[in-house]
Amino acid sequence: MLDHGTAPPAAAAPATEGKRPGNPLLRRKPVELLVAEGGKGEGGTLRRTLGMWQLTMISIGATLGTGIFVVLGEAVPEAGPAVTISFVIAGLTALFSALAYAELAGTIPVAGSSYSYAYATLGEFIAWICGWCLILEYGVSVAAVAVGWGQYLNEFLDGTIGVTIPDAIAAPPGDGGYFNLPALIVVVLAMVLLLGGARESARANTIMVCVKMAALVLFCVIGFLGFKSGNYSDFMPMGTAGVSGAASTLFFSYIGFDAASTAGEEAKNPKRDLPRAIMLSLVIVTALYVLVAVVAIGARPWKEFEGSEAALAGIMKDVTGQSFWATLLAACAVIAIASVVLTVLYGQTRILFAMSRDGLVPKTFAKVSTRTKTPVVNTVIVSLFCGVLAAAIPLGELANATSIGTLFAFALVNVAVVVLRYTRPGMHRTFRVPFGWVIPVLGFLSCGYLMWNLPGITWQYFGGWMAVGLVIYFGYGIRRSRLATATETASAEK
Repeated sequence: MLDHGTAPPAAAAPATEGKRPGNPLLRRKPVELLVAEGGKGEGGTLRRTLGMWQLTMISIGATLGTGIFVVLGEAVPEAGPAVTISFVIAGLTALFSALAYAELAGTIPVAGSSYSYAYATLGEFIAWICGWCLILEYGVSVAAVAVGWGQYLNEFLDGTIGVTIPDAIAAPPGDGGYFNLPALIVVVLAMVLLLGGARESARANTIMVCVKMAALVLFCVIGFLGFKSGNYSDFMPMGTAGVSGAASTLFFSYIGFDAASTAGEEAKNPKRDLPRAIMLSLVIVTALYVLVAVVAIGARPWKEFEGSEAALAGIMKDVTGQSFWATLLAACAVIAIASVVLTVLYGQTRILFAMSRDGLVPKTFAKVSTRTKTPVVNTVIVSLFCGVLAAAIPLGELANATSIGTLFAFALVNVAVVVLRYTRPGMHRTFRVPFGWVIPVLGFLSCGYLMWNLPGITWQYFGGWMAVGLVIYFGYGIRRSRLATATETASAEK
């Protein structure tokens, strides 16, 4: 629940906060220090320009896109018409974690999102793991979204000028091509917008979000004209296992709602606006997802979704018998998916900004431009990495890898809520998760359940990613951590 009262003075940090002698892996960063450092980078400070509307649009922009425009075609063959239930399951899992995010975002309004929350509650080692998962979540999802963008771009080009980009340069290896050039292009375009400043990119995102919401409403209106109840006759052909597997895949569709929390150091009133933006965006997105899924299944037999990465445009064409509506939807999808690339890429850069400021990754990621007040070098490095990834790896593997990293990070956020309530019960919170510890526990368990249902190959990728992260942490981060150097300095002075 939201607390509209006047904020009392922050409770004093325990004397042992941030100091866990004997075990550097458990050292915590005081909440007060996290908040005090807000916006400060190497050579400059981020500018606070974002209000609740912009934060909500960032969250919707990062969430509403590939999940419904592209991944729907991957999930329907797994669950059949019961994919609508899969969306609800994934949405409930996201809701539990969104409530946890809302409480922590209003209490610790910083750029690091769940990484910073873990640093303040669970210790540096768990924070590193969480941050490493976020790099997987944001970085790989940018690539996955960019792959889907190319599919709709081809639909648009085919409907307007009658040509398409050849598979050789429009699909990654394994999907019939050699290099996905459109995916690289959309990431570079997003990079250019981000380099212009947070306020400017937020304005562009707001326009794109409005376009894609209008496009989905239009799809529902036209798709309903071709609705056939018989398409729901065999509702759960793959059983509960199919529904659960599809829910795990579709959770990829919900990962963006936490993007608003990465803007904590560029929000005008983060303690008030972040919780509201997170919850409002999740409600809007879930309602649209379920509605579009219901209409899509009603308008096309579920078996015909196999291999379709631009399913909604195809349904529009089938229902109307005209290519105009499909082309219009494809044009809107090109804009819609581009906004996901923009906002998720933004979140990735801010996660690395926070980790760099803490010394766990090189300082270059925390350098702020004195002109645009943005981490320019950080943005360029991350964009080029994500662009190359998008150009070289198929969508399905990217979506699943993103889901497992996200679920792991979300599970830690639920734990962090419980820990912070126990260690800092007197701290003022502008939003509190209702029903005490029940919701965080349900959030943790639901995240674990969806992780369990992901394919074995995804777990292998995740294990490899974690192994690389541990090498980096023990080879670099544990010694370069600002908490470590501060402790060494204090010991030397004594």
